[in-house]
Amino acid sequence: MPLRLTMAISDYAHTRDLVTGRVRPEGIDLNILTYPFEQVGLRFAMGKEFDVSEYSFAGYCAHIDGCARPEMVAIPVFPSRVFRQSAFYVNSDAGIAHVGDLRGKRVGIAQWSQTAAVYAKGYLVHQANVPLHEIDWVQAGVNRPGRKEGLKLSLPKGVRLHTAADRSLSDMIATGDIDAVISARPPDSFLAGHPKVRRLFTDVQAAEKSYFDETGIFPIMHVMVVRKELYDANRWILRNIVDAFDEAKRRTVNALTDITTSYFPVAWGADYMIAMSDLLFPDGNVWPYGVEANRKTLNAFLRYCHEQGVTTRLLTPEDLFPPECAYQVIV
Repeated sequence: MPLRLTMAISDYAHTRDLVTGRVRPEGIDLNILTYPFEQVGLRFAMGKEFDVSEYSFAGYCAHIDGCARPEMVAIPVFPSRVFRQSAFYVNSDAGIAHVGDLRGKRVGIAQWSQTAAVYAKGYLVHQANVPLHEIDWVQAGVNRPGRKEGLKLSLPKGVRLHTAADRSLSDMIATGDIDAVISARPPDSFLAGHPKVRRLFTDVQAAEKSYFDETGIFPIMHVMVVRKELYDANRWILRNIVDAFDEAKRRTVNALTDITTSYFPVAWGADYMIAMSDLLFPDGNVWPYGVEANRKTLNAFLRYCHEQGVTTRLLTPEDLFPPECAYQVIV
């Protein structure tokens, strides 16, 4: 009999065939629940409600670092990857024309340990040469007050992090009480067209392409995890789940690059997909899973986590994924 498991994941085109059952992991009967990521990650973190779940990459790294007996293991499947130069917002009166102008400014973040913020701060240090201790950091909810830091931190020496429990970042950047915001989710004041709130980079795509050209890093936001006791009892499931994710992704890529029909409702969609694939994945392994194909990004992120106090030690990719996952996924 197939092993019956419940998996929770956000809605993605490249996992759609897995969610609908057109692709099935061998030996596993998956009941798949689709929720917004914030709900998926929180419910798994708080109650381990699912057998397999999408999870914060930074949160998983902190869990592995801080737990003598981890409650989850990850598989090298990365459903969400987003460049984060688009996450920088500034108040137009703050005198910030370039990223280096963030020195000495008050910058808001939703959480110090948020994966997007970790990548953005890594960019500040390693590409923009802005030390973290030269910024006055303010933690608060993006669009609503009350958000708290999710992890116990060991902040780097000299870093100042204050919590504004009764304000939102969106409100504070609009009023000028903070000079800038780093947020994966756009502040409401920006979306509403507030005249004093704008993106730091006027050409976000050019900035993100330049970052990729320089570093080769395509930031990983989320990872798939499995309950540890389930893995201990059924070690074979990890490879089968990864293979199913890879097959679902392969089918989506084929559909996106097919010029015969319109997989998504835009003109020249296939041409754009092919151009972006050639830019980001010249070896033909589009949106790669596995450890080796992502080692450069994994190593960079683990270094950022350690430098920023999200983890107390410098982890390696081998610390994150069981030995069953130490193979190259073939497309």
